Amino acid sequence: MLSEMIKEEFIQLELEVSDWEEAIRRSAEPLLNGGKITAEYIEKIIETTRTSGPYIVITKHVALPHAPTQYGALDLAMGITTLKTPIISGNKSNDPVKYLFCMSAKDSETHLESMAELVNLLTDQKFYQLLDTAKHPADILNYIIENE
Repeated sequence: MLSEMIKEEFIQLELEVSDWEEAIRRSAEPLLNGGKITAEYIEKIIETTRTSGPYIVITKHVALPHAPTQYGALDLAMGITTLKTPIISGNKSNDPVKYLFCMSAKDSETHLESMAELVNLLTDQKFYQLLDTAKHPADILNYIIENE
């Protein structure tokens, strides 16, 4: 379940960043600090984005920073970051990016059910309204739990 991947301390609201690279680093920081990923994992996301383009931008205004497991995904986890000022990722049809869901999966299967739940949330306008107005990470986590 998605709520099992997300902890309150993995949710960051209204961050100020200067570019897409800082957005990735900052969105991954709680997972790094929580022991869910390594620093190498973050560097792999950035390297892959530089070489392959903004593959992490999955829909309008939403990025899903992630890298292959072997580059330092230690446990199943997801962080949620909202940006005070959206950033340009280079994905013309989905820019600017305002929401980042940094993900770590320790294998290729355990996260699939959670990803389906995330897709449902990303079609829910109330969820975006909450992301834009929440004052506390618990508000977002509680909404996710209530909608599972």
